[in-house]
Amino acid sequence: MDILNYTDEHKMFRDTLRKFVANELIPHVEEWEEAGIVPKSAWQKMGQQGFLGTSVPVEYGGPGADFLYSVIVNEEMARANFWGLTAALHSDIIVPYILSYGSEEHKQKYLPGCVSGDCITAVAMTEPNAGSDLAAMKMTAAESGDSFVLNGQKTFISNGINCDLCVVAAKDPAESNPHKAVDLFLVETGTPGFEKGRQLKKAGWHSQDTSELYFTDCRIPKSNRLGDKGTGFLKLMQKLQQERLVLSIGAVAAAEFMLEFTIKYCQERPVFGKPISKFQHSQFEIVEMATEIKIGRTFVDKLVADHMEGRQIIIETSMAKYWISDMANRVADRCLQLHGGYGYCDEYPISRAWRDLRVTRIFAGTNEIMKTIIARFMGL
Repeated sequence: MDILNYTDEHKMFRDTLRKFVANELIPHVEEWEEAGIVPKSAWQKMGQQGFLGTSVPVEYGGPGADFLYSVIVNEEMARANFWGLTAALHSDIIVPYILSYGSEEHKQKYLPGCVSGDCITAVAMTEPNAGSDLAAMKMTAAESGDSFVLNGQKTFISNGINCDLCVVAAKDPAESNPHKAVDLFLVETGTPGFEKGRQLKKAGWHSQDTSELYFTDCRIPKSNRLGDKGTGFLKLMQKLQQERLVLSIGAVAAAEFMLEFTIKYCQERPVFGKPISKFQHSQFEIVEMATEIKIGRTFVDKLVADHMEGRQIIIETSMAKYWISDMANRVADRCLQLHGGYGYCDEYPISRAWRDLRVTRIFAGTNEIMKTIIARFMGL
């Protein structure tokens, strides 16, 4: 019996998305990788087909679908071996901040565009000297009459160039407690004082626009704060469970794709008169990877089921985030090795998979931070 029960509607959605990815995205991947960015028109096509914001309620322009639709989108995008269009970040990490903490006005104003792809979102937490330690952030949001005035810098911001709306974490300079000082704010592109800096060149995710953001006396209405004063740090912590689960879903799906592609290559590529797959060493490598992937898949599916039931699985998603991203990176490295020299050439998909998977051990909290979190929950 499967852990997750997909209906016929889920399966039809997956089939439709898989065809869309094959016809509308994959033919352009090399072009977008070269350009260093995915055009907004691709986001709009995703939205028009109903592949963005699947959890957004009908009254805000979405389908109000269950989390399994998010799982399907994340899996199919990962299996496409393409991380440039970060639908998971937009739909399942940033949009939930607006859904959970935004006012009715915020939801009516922004969510329809988030679903259609006309409003691309980003979340700005990381700073040059504050990454995993969010309490160390320096960016400020000072009250001034009926406004907040934002000053500071953010870096490593995914969708930083394309974004139309940014969820920004900043501190009240008058609050001495670093955890109570943090709040989240909605800042639209084009707001005076909000500037997008240089696009960062990365080892992987070449078509995913990652940039620096600058805020200089950036004045926004007080109504643009998400929720009550001093609750930003708690909001960030509450959303990390889904963020780390989403990352784990993508990582295990990517591992499955890499192994499937590598098995096919090993069955077709002859060495010393027989296919690579006929050598015992290759067989053992493939079997070991298949076993680890199966373990990861079972763990992730169980966490998806728990998450959908509303259970608190902070420890388990932290475990999944570090172990599955480590596992996916091991699979990428071993698959590349089985490809030999061809695996190191960009014309083979395993090359991009190998370099793109590396960042999964860093974002959403480094794997070392995951272990620290788990250790604290264990009372160590």
